[in-house]
Amino acid sequence: MATTSAAPITPLQSSGMRPDAGRRRRRKSERRFESRGDVLVFIALCLGAFTMLLPLAWMLSTSLKTQENVFLLPPQWIPSPAEWGNYLRIWEAGPLLRGIINSSIVSLTVISIGTITSCYAAYGFSKMRIPGKNAIFLALLGGIMIPFPALMIPTFMLFSKIGWVDTLLPLIVPGLFGNLMMVFFLRQYLMSVPDSLIEAAVIDGATHPQIFARIVLPLIRPAIAAQVILWFMGTWNDYLGPIIYLNSENVHTLQLVIANFNATYAVQTDYPLIMAASIVALLPVLGVFLLFQRQIIESIALTGNKG
Repeated sequence: MATTSAAPITPLQSSGMRPDAGRRRRRKSERRFESRGDVLVFIALCLGAFTMLLPLAWMLSTSLKTQENVFLLPPQWIPSPAEWGNYLRIWEAGPLLRGIINSSIVSLTVISIGTITSCYAAYGFSKMRIPGKNAIFLALLGGIMIPFPALMIPTFMLFSKIGWVDTLLPLIVPGLFGNLMMVFFLRQYLMSVPDSLIEAAVIDGATHPQIFARIVLPLIRPAIAAQVILWFMGTWNDYLGPIIYLNSENVHTLQLVIANFNATYAVQTDYPLIMAASIVALLPVLGVFLLFQRQIIESIALTGNKG
């Protein structure tokens, strides 16, 4: 007669506890630990956001104060009374409107044309068969490593000889040929697009402009939006380039106008006027960010996806 050996008794069985109950308890403890970690991360992010927004809040608060209330102790975060007239005085204190127009001309022209140039360059470096394209791309990347101060005098002499100094052309024309950082970012983004997709479109008789417009552009649209915002911020807030090439007041960009505000009215401790002009300069960048924020979030979400 065959005998059967009894199965070993586990500690859970000896204590009268089911295995499923033990797993549930472990899962609950793990979830509790994860929720505590999420709370700590959320608190850290809130503290970081508060630290970054604090100067902006102070700038907005100062723009609505009187000159006497700026230096009150303890600081007055909510102005009483709020001097909305500071936003009316800035249009009479200097050529602020002319600065906004000049900055808009430079930024919109460079971004609209330069983005198209950068996209086609990135597509060519990533998907087209061009002899020596990798060497050309490395040479372009090497140009990024040259600091701008080393190029200031040669570029100024070049633009001076062709008569572009004291015009907006030195700020516009170089950007029309694209942005190297944008080309690099989009090229790396396009490397994840399968070559078979492009080859299939070529076999079907599509030209490269058609492939780019119908296949590539919808795929890289979030990346383009992220790069456009960064490029727009750099162009709109540029101060070094305008101060080198622009002399006349009628061609000053917005950043030069605000710098003149600071030089003129800081001596008079009229900081509300300076802060009001700075808020006006911030609004276009904030508007562009709000316009493209969905594409930026989508770009970040798609960055971790492979295949």
